[in-house]
Amino acid sequence: MKPAEGAIQFSQHVEGGGAEFFKAVEQHGLEGMVSKRPNSPYRSGESDAWLKTKCFATKELEIIGVKREPGRPAMALMADKGRYVGSAFITIPGEMRKRLWDRVQGKTGAPPPKGLEKQKAEWVKPGLVGRVKFLKGEQILRHASLKDFRED
Repeated sequence: MKPAEGAIQFSQHVEGGGAEFFKAVEQHGLEGMVSKRPNSPYRSGESDAWLKTKCFATKELEIIGVKREPGRPAMALMADKGRYVGSAFITIPGEMRKRLWDRVQGKTGAPPPKGLEKQKAEWVKPGLVGRVKFLKGEQILRHASLKDFRED
């Protein structure tokens, strides 16, 4: 595999110092790292010989809508400085979740943001801010979850 610029890149292996290497991965804003046992060949599927360790970040973002569909996890639609950045699973505890639904009900009725008109969501007027944990290294939220919220 030749060195490449893009989504998939080959990097040289590093032996030992996993904790220090992971700190460097985090400091560079990368998504994570893959560790493996020295003599284990790659096999598709789950394995304890290969391990991906992900880097997460936390940030306060605007809650612009919520999606609630029967049989699916509830999602908060998030924006950063008015620009849609993706959705986050709503993983907050029961009492806090009830407070969120009460606040959402009092703030629904906002028009859908441009480009999101077709999404079936309850659009929320400005004023709700959520603390979101998400995978580093991407422009759009990945593996994101809503951890807390407040009214602005």
